[in-house]
Amino acid sequence: MVINPTYLAQRTRQSVNWSDAKRRVVKSYREWIRAAPEIQTMYSLNIPVAQLRTKMRQEFERHRYVNQIGVVDMLLFQSHAEFQETLNYWKQLPHILKYFRADEEPNARRAKDFMHGFLEGRN
Repeated sequence: MVINPTYLAQRTRQSVNWSDAKRRVVKSYREWIRAAPEIQTMYSLNIPVAQLRTKMRQEFERHRYVNQIGVVDMLLFQSHAEFQETLNYWKQLPHILKYFRADEEPNARRAKDFMHGFLEGRN
């Protein structure tokens, strides 16, 4: 397998207006949804494709009400970087499964600050 670091690379750009930002968000969302079967196969996940797509949608829905175009551009940049790292197989299985941790362990929660996390034995 040849590693090509420029596979899926894009130039960073800013959205011109809200319609441009919306178009870019929908394009990014569609890329993620279409890649779900490939991600499942590549990482040998025991998670159905439908559940992967549901989690992808939840991640996009988390930022649905962002009302600053600069923040939308930053989120798009992060989304594409994550997409490129995932499809280039630069991630390991735990990096993918961290999105499903809250679903598997309902009691899993983040510590409210560093000291509480440290005393609980979390990193």
